[in-house]
Parts: sequence; structure tokens; C-alpha cells
Amino acid sequence: MLPSFEEKSVWVQLIGLVVVFAGYFGISGVMLANGVTEMAPYVSLFAVAIVLLVVVQIVGHIAAAVIGKPEPRDERDRLIGWRAESNSSWLLATGVFAAITGLLFEFEPVWISHVLLASLFASEALKLVLQIVYYRRGV
Repeated sequence: MLPSFEEKSVWVQLIGLVVVFAGYFGISGVMLANGVTEMAPYVSLFAVAIVLLVVVQIVGHIAAAVIGKPEPRDERDRLIGWRAESNSSWLLATGVFAAITGLLFEFEPVWISHVLLASLFASEALKLVLQIVYYRRGV
């Protein structure tokens, strides 16, 4: 059975997210290792990453639409999305808790922002992986 357009869309989102943010965290990790603690360089790097992510998503979705005809979301797609979101949100909550704990210990803002961003990225990536699993395994 060929994957639906929704499943292809999830694959596009996952691949784009992982590639772009692996690059972001790789570059920002080098910057942090070199002692860059000002937020401005990270903001510009993040802006570039977001623009690149949007471009990758647009190109990927156009390719998915050309390969297979997009069909409207149905109840199964909504259920899969809801279940994946429900099962991955704990990761974001854990990151927020870690960031608040870091604030209590007066960590530098650059570290707090990266903990928040990493938890957001990890939670979204887990959600997309779970969606793929649910599409393959069935809900």
C-alpha cells in the first residue's frame, strides 16, 4: 500500500526538521564551545535555520503533491496526529522544567534558550516519528 499524502507530509516535516536543526545545533554547539554567550549571533543563526526549514518544507510538499494526489485529512489522520501529540508532549514539558531549574541556578540565558529550543525540537521530532509509526502500524 502506498503512503497517503498525509504520511508523505509527515516524512517531509521530519526530514526537514532533523536536517535543519541538526545543522543549527551543530553550529551553535561549536559557538558555545568557543565561548559565544551573547544571544545576537544565535538569533541570526536561528532566523537562517527557520527560513531554510520553510524552504525545505515547501519544496518537499510540492514534490509530495507531484508524486501523489493530495487528499483531505480524514478522521484517521486527525486521530494519529492527536495521539502522537499526546504521547510526545511530555518531552517538551521536561525541557521547560529543566529550563526553569536552570533559571533557579542562574545559568546563562543562552543555555536556557537552547534547552527550551532543544526540548521543542525533540518533542516535535518524536511526534513526527510516532505519527509515522501509527501510520505504518495502524491506530
